[in-house]
Amino acid sequence: MRILIIEDDREAANYIRKGLKESGHVVDHAADGEEGLEMGRTAEYDILVVDRMLPKLDGLSVIETLRDEGISSPVLILSALGEVDHRVEGLKAGGDDYLVKPYAFAELLARVEALARRRDPETVRTKLVVGDLEMDLLARKVSRGGEEILLQPREFRLLEFLMKHSGQVVTRTMLLEKVWDYHFDPQTNVIDVHISRLRSKIDKPFDDALLHTVRGAGYRLQA
Repeated sequence: MRILIIEDDREAANYIRKGLKESGHVVDHAADGEEGLEMGRTAEYDILVVDRMLPKLDGLSVIETLRDEGISSPVLILSALGEVDHRVEGLKAGGDDYLVKPYAFAELLARVEALARRRDPETVRTKLVVGDLEMDLLARKVSRGGEEILLQPREFRLLEFLMKHSGQVVTRTMLLEKVWDYHFDPQTNVIDVHISRLRSKIDKPFDDALLHTVRGAGYRLQA
């Protein structure tokens, strides 16, 4: 998923961003309400994580403005204010869930994924299957024909994206944006290197190839 964090506490924002990225998500960060509002308006996000107390524009005003403009992405509100009235205010402003500080990251992640499932049950899947290739997203394990395959974190993210788009042509631009979080082409062979490494692990030891190069277009994972 693509997630926007609007949080002025840089240490807290970095903590959340690191955890979400390790869980396979693409994460953007805004440090104040005005910046968060502009980013929420101009890009599509699956989830917004919004701190209630923000400089320049408070979190509830950000949410209310986005809702008034027709943006319906689920919002998780973070706040040190935990009284019932405070939670009710947050939900009435357009928030979908409310998490009181301090919190455990595991709970934040669970709430983010629950919001995604509520919006689209297919958004958060725990197992991916293409032919005899299987990926367990919770255990972070990959196997083919029952044989476990060990992948580096970036290889895992690359394969996860390819499996979620199995049968489709995936372009270099898509991979740069969704796997490497680049919004420009760095003019390196980083994709080619990782595709080659991935192919050597999921295809070379087996009879049938799953990962195919589509000349002039990109790559396709298909049984």
